[in-house]
Amino acid sequence: MMVSLALLLLGALAAVVAPRLVSRADWPEREPVVALWVWQCVVASVLLSFALSMMFSAAAAWQLVRGPVFASAPHGVVEAYALGANETWSAALAVVLACGGVWTGAMLAREIHLAHVRRKRQRAELLVRSPLMPDEVPGSEPLVVLEAERPDAWWLPGAAPQLVITTAALRRLKGRQLDAVLAHEQGHARARHDWLLHCSAALANGFPQIPVFAAFRDEMHRLVELAADDVASRRFGRLTIALALVELNEERGVFGPCPTPGAQLPQRVNRLLTPVPRLTPARRLRLTAAAALVPVVPLLVAFVPGLRALG
Repeated sequence: MMVSLALLLLGALAAVVAPRLVSRADWPEREPVVALWVWQCVVASVLLSFALSMMFSAAAAWQLVRGPVFASAPHGVVEAYALGANETWSAALAVVLACGGVWTGAMLAREIHLAHVRRKRQRAELLVRSPLMPDEVPGSEPLVVLEAERPDAWWLPGAAPQLVITTAALRRLKGRQLDAVLAHEQGHARARHDWLLHCSAALANGFPQIPVFAAFRDEMHRLVELAADDVASRRFGRLTIALALVELNEERGVFGPCPTPGAQLPQRVNRLLTPVPRLTPARRLRLTAAAALVPVVPLLVAFVPGLRALG
């Protein structure tokens, strides 16, 4: 029971403290890809803590679970976990955590289903606005041009991903700006940012009271855009992608005194126009390695009693 409580407290502590620590750091905007990795490791650590707590609680409460979990463990290891104590509380904790796991799976399935329905509707609308030519297969063209008065460009994910761009955007984007926009959207597709957004949205919508999941969703939306901006800027320059963002969004009021929900765009443009040096490769490596060790902490907490018994 003590191991289960320790894991539960560890997950709760990480869920509360981690968003504050990462938000105070000054390097995520300089290294958005590393920041994406750090956030994924933190959330994985929280989920792993709760999953291990559920497993040990269930093992303490029911012999049916204890048998498979400790089937090959020596008798001294089983005794080190004191699984026979507080069976009632262990059962209650296991049931609560199991319900949380089922709810997480349900929310993720719901998010994936809604995304599938949304993509299907968008593709249907795309076929209406941009009819197929004779003998043309739906989704066979990676680039689709729509007649529209509003400049816009977006990536439509799926089995056959497509980049959609409007004629107004083609008229406004000059020179290499169009290539920069294409590189930005391709950066989203190659890194499969849509999956990160789906997972973060499922966790935040399923558990709105847990700070780490709400911060995870908000940071994923911000950091994937910064990462895609960096992909485009490395190929075509920071000024080119910054001007392309301004051209595409100037008429939407995001750069005015009363910004719309797309208010992160001015920050993105300022970041591109006033770049700060990247972290050194050594520091990037240290941050990546340190983040990879975060999910190891719950495993250490879970295995310490057993390792002590064996020692």
